[in-house]
Parts: sequence; C-alpha cells; structure tokens
Amino acid sequence: MGTAAAVTSISFAPLLPWTVIGALSVVAVSLTSVAFIKRAAGAAWRGVALAIVVGALANPTLHTENRERLTDVVAVVADRSSSQRIGARWERTDEALRAVRERLRRLPNVEVRAVDAGAPGRASSDRTDAIDTMPEGTRLFDALDMTLADVPLDRIAGAIFVTDGQVHDAPDEPTRAPRIGNLKPLHVLLTGERGEADRRLVVAEAPSYGMVDSELHLTLRVEDAGYGEQPGTARVTVRRDGVREETHTLEVGRDQRVPFRLDHGGRTIVEIEVTDADGELTRRNNRAALTVNGVRDRLRVLLVSGEPHAGARTWRNLLKADPSVDLVHFTILRPPEKQDGTPVRELSLIAFPIRELFETKLADFDLIVFDRYRRRGILPQGYFANIARYVTDGGALLGAVGPAFATPLSVYRTPLQGVMPGRPTGAVIERGFRPMLTELGKRHPVTANLAGAADETPAWGRWFRMIDAVAERGATVMRGVGDRPLLQLDRVGDGRVALLLSDHAWLWARGVEGGGPQAELLRRLAHWLMKEPDLEEEDLRLSARGNRLEIVRRGLDGAPRRITVRAPSGERLPVELEDRGGGRLVGGATVGETGLYMASDGDLEAVTVVGPLNAREYADVRTSPDGLMPIVEATSGGIYWIAEDGVPNIRSVLPGRDTAGSDWLGLVANGSYIVTRVERTSLLPALAVLLLALGALMTAWYREGR
Repeated sequence: MGTAAAVTSISFAPLLPWTVIGALSVVAVSLTSVAFIKRAAGAAWRGVALAIVVGALANPTLHTENRERLTDVVAVVADRSSSQRIGARWERTDEALRAVRERLRRLPNVEVRAVDAGAPGRASSDRTDAIDTMPEGTRLFDALDMTLADVPLDRIAGAIFVTDGQVHDAPDEPTRAPRIGNLKPLHVLLTGERGEADRRLVVAEAPSYGMVDSELHLTLRVEDAGYGEQPGTARVTVRRDGVREETHTLEVGRDQRVPFRLDHGGRTIVEIEVTDADGELTRRNNRAALTVNGVRDRLRVLLVSGEPHAGARTWRNLLKADPSVDLVHFTILRPPEKQDGTPVRELSLIAFPIRELFETKLADFDLIVFDRYRRRGILPQGYFANIARYVTDGGALLGAVGPAFATPLSVYRTPLQGVMPGRPTGAVIERGFRPMLTELGKRHPVTANLAGAADETPAWGRWFRMIDAVAERGATVMRGVGDRPLLQLDRVGDGRVALLLSDHAWLWARGVEGGGPQAELLRRLAHWLMKEPDLEEEDLRLSARGNRLEIVRRGLDGAPRRITVRAPSGERLPVELEDRGGGRLVGGATVGETGLYMASDGDLEAVTVVGPLNAREYADVRTSPDGLMPIVEATSGGIYWIAEDGVPNIRSVLPGRDTAGSDWLGLVANGSYIVTRVERTSLLPALAVLLLALGALMTAWYREGR
C-alpha cells in the first residue's frame, strides 16, 4: 500500500427530485422578479428566503474521503534459458537486474515483482518459482501472466524483459499479450550483441529402430545463420556407441541423407557432430545424439545334440519359444560305425549336412550349441578348427557338456581346446548338489539377481551330475560340488564362449525339488553370447527423464563410484553412485540445461539428450528483437541493447504520455487508490434553514410595514 490522504468535496443529496426543485426554482425567480419590477418593499429579502428554501431542498453536503493510494506493480522477467549462457549474456542479465532493481527502488509507490523464467529447478529471486520451459522453449509470457495474475489491470505499471530475444510463447496478436495487451508498456533489455553468427546441426529425420546389419539413414541439415558468405560444405562425423566413426561432407543449407549401420541388437547411441564455423556463438547446437534400437531379423542358432537325452527337449523348447530365433537342430541318433541292418530309408529324414553347416554357412550362425556332443568321427578335425576360427572372429559357442566331456571322445580333444575356458580332469561327479553363485556370479549380468538367489543359499532344486574341470581362463559365475566350476564364461578374440559343466539343468524345468530359474538363466546365457548390450559386464548407461539424469554403472569388480557428467555448457558435475547390488551402481542429478550430456568414469562414456532432439531453444541462438518487436510497438514500449547503451533510466509517467525514449523507459503511474473512510456533513441543517428563512421573511415584512 501507498500513502494515505484526505480529499474534501461538495456534493448534493436532494430531498426532492431535481425536476421538482427546478420547477420551484423557476417559480421563486419569477415571483422575485415580479416583486422587483413593481418595486415592492422587501422584495430582495423575499428572494433570499425563497433561495434558502430551494437550497435546503437541494441539500448540499461536505464530502470527505480518506484515500489510501495503491502501489503500481512492475513485472521484471529474467530469461534464464540455456541460450542465455552464451558469451556474456548471463553476466549482463545479472548486472541489468541489479541496475533495474536499484532504479525502481527510487521510484515512489512502485512494487516490483521479479521472476526467473526458462530454467528448471531454479527458484525466482523475489516472487514466484522458476518456470520450467525446457520442453517447449523459452516462455516468458507464461511467467509474466503467472506473476501478475492477482494484480488488477489498473495497478499494472508495465513489464521489463531481460532476454536475448529468443522467446517462444509470444502471442500472434500483440494486443493479446497476457496482462499487458495494448494497455501498459513492455520494455525489452537485450543481453547479446548485434551481428552475431552461428552454425547449427539439424536432425530432420532419424529412425527410432532398425534392422541389424541393414543400411539406415539419417536426414541431416547444416544451417549457417548470420554469415555474409556461407561456406559451401561442412564435415559431419557420426559415431556409434562412442567408438565407431564415419565422416561425411554435407552441403550447407540442404537436407541430405547420411547412411549408417547397426552392428548389434538393443540400444545404440548415435552421436552426430558438425565441424565448427568461424566466429560462431556456441558449439552446443553443433552436436546431437539419438538412441536407435537394433532389431535382428532372425537370430540363427545351430543346436547339435550328441545323443538323445531328457535335456535336449529343454534346449529345443527354450530356443523355439523365442520368435526371433531361427533354430537349426540336429540330433545324432545313430553313429556311422553302428551296423545293425536297419534299412537306409529308415535311418533319417535328411543326411547330416556337415560341409554346408560347418564350412559353407558357418558364419551365418549367431550361436552354436553343442549339447552333450561327443566325437564319433562325424565331424573331421578341420571342421572343429573352423568353429574355433568362427569364435575368434566374433561368433558364439555354448558347450552344455555331459559325461563324454571327461572321456577321450571329448570335444576338448579337438581344436576347440584353444577356445574352451575349462579343462576336464576326467572325473564325473554323480551326487546331489545345489548350484551356487560365485562372488563374481553375484555381479555378472548373466547370473546376478536370478530368482531365488537373494539368500546366501539359493532356494533352488539340486542337480545330480557334473563334470569336473579346471578353470584355465574366463570367469566362473556358478559353482557346484566342492566349489568346482559349474558355469564358465569367456571372451575369445572377438567372440564369446560359455561352458556349462552339467547336463542336469533340465531338472529345474521339470520342477524337481522346487526347480529353479532354468529358462531365465539359459535365456540370459544365450543373449550374452550373442552380445546383447543389456548384458555387458562393464557398462555405463545415461538416460534423461525430464530434467533428471539417471546413471547406471555395471561392473564386475572395482567399478568407480564417481561419475563426471559434462553439461552442454562444458560445466562438469560430479555424481556419486550408490551400490544397489547385483553389480549395479546407480546415481542421478537434476540439470538445468537442454542439450547433449556426456557421462564418463575414465574408461567408459555414455551420452544422452535432455529436452527435444532439435530444441527450439537452439533453433536460432542469435540475439534478435524481431520476435518481440510487434508487442513492444503495440504497447508503446522500448527495446534496448545492454552491450551498447547499458541499462536505461527508469521514470514514472502519467497515463497517455510517452513511455519510452532513446535512453529511458517509462512506467505508468496509475494513481489507483482505495477509500478507507467517508464523512458527509450537511451545509444547510434543518434548524439553520428554518431560522434563516424566517429571519428573511420577517425582515421583508418589516420593510413592507415601513
């Protein structure tokens, strides 16, 4: 509230309608005029008496009001969006706000409401919470509307925006600007500089998923704004998962298609970066990142069962249940050396195509499974050598071995010995045991957090046979009798190998002694062998939900607990991770900028985008008054470049006067008030009227009698 003051005026509260009083006045004037014309004695006093009576009927009163003046409200909206962090804009904004507050403080009867807009999680300085405009650009008019929502229009003195001019909620019709319209001035203080130039990378089209090993396309455009002579081309680099790079030369200003391929299923982070331009404002909009989910057309799996057994159907059912798996299954029912007189037409449906499978089309398979296979002379040693090379070159091999693995007929006695992680001792242990996870297995993504494994002793049924072996390399994730290795995993060259030293996993599927997570274990095992990204032992994931970053670091041993996140502005944020068990470290951070974020622990890197891929905030980061000019002109405001002229002077002006000059801006002094008390005093009380009228008449009679 402002100052209080008393205002006095004269008003009338007529006792009769004004028409009647007017008629009586005419009669009184006529009678008095006739008396004067006839020169009657006492005519003047009779006129006085009639005037007193007519005046008493009009009832003049003294009207006194105690008024309390209301303050004029000024909204100061500071743009705190990401584009304001370019160059010296942020510092100029802070300096301008300090100067504006100081100058407004000198004006009488002015209330200042300041608000920061455009920065999520940032509290405003004076009045309201910050306005989160990250998903839809900078929305200063929404902030203005919220700040002045409870202020009557006749108390608004005007508004001041401190911004770079990139505002994305300006109304199409200037007179519809929230709480301002064409009634009060809107002034804009621009924080950038004239003649700015910038380069921007635009991802016009991008696939959200694609087939592995198929050619996909990105539609990219390089835009150069503010340059007099634009360069004809620019180099664009495309990275996949931070390592594989491809460079392309694009024409500036044109949509062009850039090919790329996915080399694995699951999530692939694609980073795109364009080379810098001379003198550009920022590199934040020179980069983009997107997630493309790789889908395999068909996973080709070769399952070779050395002999019929109860577990063979388990493997077949597991692999056939996955619609993305194309299974080729062969079971050796009758070895070649067996001679029992069975007719040839009854031996098999088709001949075992060993040359086609293990030489011609071996590289077409994503996974080879040997299920209780023993050497019977069917596969020559050269084909086993082919399989070993297939693994080294990036293939996957799973050995689910039985008792034959401990005999001279073991596949270990072939060139596969070079890729097998375990060496059989020749012993077969046939007694009940409960499979257990090793300390490493509790952290490995293949076995971590399996159902029933939460306790020290898993609630799983027992197996009753395992093959004794010595772990020569790789990782042992499950153990059996006497802590002997039961499940081993290893990387060989570019490929992967798993060795399951028991043929009793099928007991879990049958529910023996309560069963166990057989389907989940074998599914994870198969997908790890086929390089499913979600099952990588050492992995760093960075994702964004709104303005919240979520970080997941998976590691087998000694994974760092501190992650450094680099913001689009280059600021580095340390994030402490919390151990959630199962080899997972989890952490998060709230951020205030849109754009590309990168997380790193020194060894691994991950990227994600906060906000939309092509954020409106970075569509054009040059300082420009064009977007706000129509509203400023419609409201008789002014636009001022802080870098050139500094902060203008501020003065109060009366309604209808000019509100902007070359070095000053004006705010309307509305003069609004509220009445706190009213007093009315009659100037002609009844007794006084009676005495005056009688006195005038008596004087008139006296003059007539003389």
